[in-house]
Amino acid sequence: MLLLGIDVGTSSIKVSVVDAMLQTCVASAQYPDTESPITSLQPGWAEQSPEMWWEHVQKAILLVQKNSKFNPGDIGAIGIAYQMHGLVLVDKDQNVLRDSIIWCDSRAVEIGDKAFDAIGHEKCLSHLLNSPGNFTASKLAWVKANEPGIYNKIDKIMLPGDFIAMKLTGSITTSVSALSEGIFFDFLCNKLSTDVMEYYGFDDNFIPDIHPVFSEHGKLQKSIAKTLNLKEGIPVAYKAGDQPNNALSLNVLQPGEVAATAGTSGVIYGVSDTLAYDKESRVNTFAHVNYTEQEKRLGVLLCINGTGSLNRWTKSLFGTQTSYQQMNDEAKQIKPGSDGLRVLPFGNGAERMLNNKQIGVHFHNIDLNLHTRAHIFRAVQEGIAFSFRYGLDIMRSNGMNPTIIRAGKANLFLSGLFTQAFVDVTGVPVELYNNDGSVGAAIGAGMGCGIYASAAEAFTKAKVIQLIEPGKQNYEPMYQEWKTLLQKQLNTN
Repeated sequence: MLLLGIDVGTSSIKVSVVDAMLQTCVASAQYPDTESPITSLQPGWAEQSPEMWWEHVQKAILLVQKNSKFNPGDIGAIGIAYQMHGLVLVDKDQNVLRDSIIWCDSRAVEIGDKAFDAIGHEKCLSHLLNSPGNFTASKLAWVKANEPGIYNKIDKIMLPGDFIAMKLTGSITTSVSALSEGIFFDFLCNKLSTDVMEYYGFDDNFIPDIHPVFSEHGKLQKSIAKTLNLKEGIPVAYKAGDQPNNALSLNVLQPGEVAATAGTSGVIYGVSDTLAYDKESRVNTFAHVNYTEQEKRLGVLLCINGTGSLNRWTKSLFGTQTSYQQMNDEAKQIKPGSDGLRVLPFGNGAERMLNNKQIGVHFHNIDLNLHTRAHIFRAVQEGIAFSFRYGLDIMRSNGMNPTIIRAGKANLFLSGLFTQAFVDVTGVPVELYNNDGSVGAAIGAGMGCGIYASAAEAFTKAKVIQLIEPGKQNYEPMYQEWKTLLQKQLNTN
């Protein structure tokens, strides 16, 4: 049996077909080749078209079938991973009412701050495990306040993965994990948050039917199956946000286990069994994919908005005709510390770990007679590594002390320079695996439709391809200098 995994990313859609028995990827495809556009009508805003996602999902599924040695008719279940926190609105006929306000959009920060004060800090943190912040509920409140004509047509609200599942199946569902990432879920009362819904004046009917993450979220419609050369009626058996899904793909499911990613954004994601929270809500706690009322599994998430996005921006300005590998090779020629060049990598919206401040990207100590583009390439990767250390120290202050971090060998973790800098500055070894979000979504689908009796069975073939240990470079003095520059900038803002 084959499993289809779909990863709805900010930059592109990736799909993978996995052999369920061998737990190996037999084919992958990505669409488009260039990065998907983000619309920014005002500073701090970020939107994408859900219909664009759907068009790209279909093209990616057809592309993976091209010249591949598998029978699409053998695909028996579908899993979906998706960019977290995005708001999708549809009417009673499942028509999209506006572009999705996505995860890095900052327009609702003030709305969330007011809700935090009105509901009460202690109550929000103890019940929601987060402040309402700039999450999906606050984005919906922005639509209510600023676009009443659209708000009044809403039948259901969704996250990006819910929307793709709806297009595949015609059914609209959600999960406790999804509701928690939108800040709609009360962990102490184990239900939809009355405080959030009543404060914002939302109709409970906006919320889709709640299903377990690993369960059927609808069956593939006949017309869609025909278009995509798939069997009618196969289930969408798994849906999860990209970071919980990345943790799943690395078999990070039990308390104390930790995963990291460095794609468009950078994330450290640790699993806990305690309903704990950061008093300043700089790191966030959501229901993990295997959360149940009886066996609580929480994902403690540190997010840095601009990691891979800063690397891409750097390439577009300084390395237009240069590959990422060539950028990495040039950067390696520069000694650690980039001859004093320091980069604060915070230019992609409000940063939760900086108390929702937007400080932008800053280059410090540029010497026009010394620094080359190779220095910039290295300093950017070191600045990103320093930002991970800053966030990890916040997690450590809240009781998350990883002894090893698992990551897929993808995105910035393809760079040996970045990976070693990450390990050296955090002091934590990294295990690299050959996996990605679309493969994780496919494995999740296998768990959701019962092919695997347990999570342990789903990952019997998982192997570490590389272990990177600290000790090559003492980055501590450089990090402390970087941290001082960050603090000055935060005080200025």
